[in-house]
Amino acid sequence: MEVWIDQDLCTGDGICAQYAPDVFELDIDGLAYVKDADGELRHGPGSTAPVPSVALLDVIDSVKECPGDCIHVKRATDGTEVFGPDAE
Repeated sequence: MEVWIDQDLCTGDGICAQYAPDVFELDIDGLAYVKDADGELRHGPGSTAPVPSVALLDVIDSVKECPGDCIHVKRATDGTEVFGPDAE
């Protein structure tokens, strides 16, 4: 699984970083970003990061609780969104 955040919709509440701090982090601009495996923030629009299997449930909870409805989780194999505003 991979995750990305639409910063245009991010409200900066930080709920995602509370649920899954190994995957999400607020940057100095007050918006949430995903982190790669090395802990580096991915700033590019639509940048994805892998979801560690141990963090999957926390990431799903982040999607459900996000007030901006801006977190997208997709399958890495085919790009299908499985959690988030565009999930089937």
